[in-house]
Amino acid sequence: MSTSDTDSATPRRNFYGRLKGKTLNARQQQDFNEVLPKYLLDHVSREDNPDRTLLDVDRIRDGRPLWLEVGFGSGEHILHQAKANPDVLIIGCEIYVNGVASLLGKIRREGVTNIVIHPGDARDLLDVLPENSLDKMFLLYPDPWPKARHHRRRFVTPEHLDPLAEKLKSGHEFRVATDIEDYVRQTLEEVPPAGFTLTENPDDLSTAWDDWFSTRYEQKALREGRAPHYMTFIRT
Repeated sequence: MSTSDTDSATPRRNFYGRLKGKTLNARQQQDFNEVLPKYLLDHVSREDNPDRTLLDVDRIRDGRPLWLEVGFGSGEHILHQAKANPDVLIIGCEIYVNGVASLLGKIRREGVTNIVIHPGDARDLLDVLPENSLDKMFLLYPDPWPKARHHRRRFVTPEHLDPLAEKLKSGHEFRVATDIEDYVRQTLEEVPPAGFTLTENPDDLSTAWDDWFSTRYEQKALREGRAPHYMTFIRT
């Protein structure tokens, strides 16, 4: 398929989920105007790159390992990883406007420079990443879509996993965390056939990673009695 064949390479996609919550305050709007342009990953959206030309990842990474976090929420984990790994460049992907605003405020206050942001659909980003360009990928507490008829909207479906498998280097990690039992079930069913191997015992997924940062969402889940599950898959 040609990346310039827009009729076949860029099919119309539906997006389900919340795009925006409370109205941004003046400081958050200022961050969108002044901070986001400095950290924006260019040429990802369909408006800016209708031909779906692949990104020049070598230029973007500048010799650094390239990680991706899909759905970074309020940005606590991605900020933690960026500070702990200053020699790594991390792409943060989040379509929820208020979540992007939260991360921008953290970046401004902390002065972190090794994050780039795609404030949009992860599928658009996966369209334009070259094969074997990612060194690590995080999917942390994704939208659970609890109703059975909505399970096809979950990230752990072939629509997302097949392109992800092409972008993640062989032998490298794809981490998934969730507090939803049925999401664990679907993850264990759908991820391995896409070209991944689970490293843990599937009957014991309770041990967090050594470099894990427990987010506010996870703390809320714990207070409400939902147990976190941590899964590490290796691209095979």
